[in-house]
Amino acid sequence: MDARFLRVVGAATAVYGLAVAARPEYLARPSGLTDGFGEVAPETATSLRPLGWRDAASGAAMLFAPNGPALATAACVRLAADFGDAALLGATLPPWRRAPAVAVSVGWGALTVIGLLRRPAGSGGADGVAAARGGRGRKAH
Repeated sequence: MDARFLRVVGAATAVYGLAVAARPEYLARPSGLTDGFGEVAPETATSLRPLGWRDAASGAAMLFAPNGPALATAACVRLAADFGDAALLGATLPPWRRAPAVAVSVGWGALTVIGLLRRPAGSGGADGVAAARGGRGRKAH
């Protein structure tokens, strides 16, 4: 797990979430959730603000969670939200808005997956883990 990478994704997610909570049109307009004049109805804004707060909270959790299981759990919560968004938006948005909205949600989720699977630079991979535990690791040939 690359904690630094996950923290960057978390920080970006938190900033985006705060922006959507303050200005729901940042999510409504690209998703096609506006009226015929491109305006966001008050009811739509009210419905989108909690998503912004959810993203802000989950991003902050990724940013501030201690390394290890807490950070992995925060990342998995974020991942569930992103892939859940992709499923919901893909099933409910107008056809011409589905692909871009799903792509953005899956893209953010993919960043989290990368952070969970990636080893940080200089970590030594499995050999570094074995060395940290007192093992010898593999010999270079």
